[in-house]
Formats: sequence, structure tokens, C-alpha cells
Amino acid sequence: MSGDSGGWLDRPRNVTRLVYGLAIVCGGLLIADLLYHKHVEFDFEGWFGFYALFGFLAFVFIVLLGAQLRKILMRDEDYYDE
Repeated sequence: MSGDSGGWLDRPRNVTRLVYGLAIVCGGLLIADLLYHKHVEFDFEGWFGFYALFGFLAFVFIVLLGAQLRKILMRDEDYYDE
């Protein structure tokens, strides 16, 4: 590289490409959900996009729970100072 100290993710164009690529992969996987037969235990597992929605909601729940836990578990900046 020619004196470039930053990584490839420091360029906004590459970050945009990465986000679009991830969106395309997610959309493709969602469409692929239509193309195979599911062997489900419960009827709602057979719904189109069920696992995508379930995963997204679980992710949101974990992030919101983490924000609340941070309030409980966070210590002052000088916690270990005398």
C-alpha cells in the first residue's frame, strides 16, 4: 500500500458496499425460504420468514436487555482507584 494507514473499513464506500451486500444475502435467504419443504414441529414454524422474524426480535430483545443490565452492572470510572 502507498502510505495508507487505514484499513479497508475506514473507507465509507467499502462500508456501504458491505451493508448492501449483507442486505442482498439476507434478502436471498428470505426468498430461499420459499423454495424448500420444512419439517416443522409447530405450525407457526412453517410460516414464511418465521425464523428471520424470530431472529430479529431475539436480537432486539438482547440489545434492549443489555442496555438495562448496563444500568445495574456499570461501575464508576474511578471504581478501582483509591
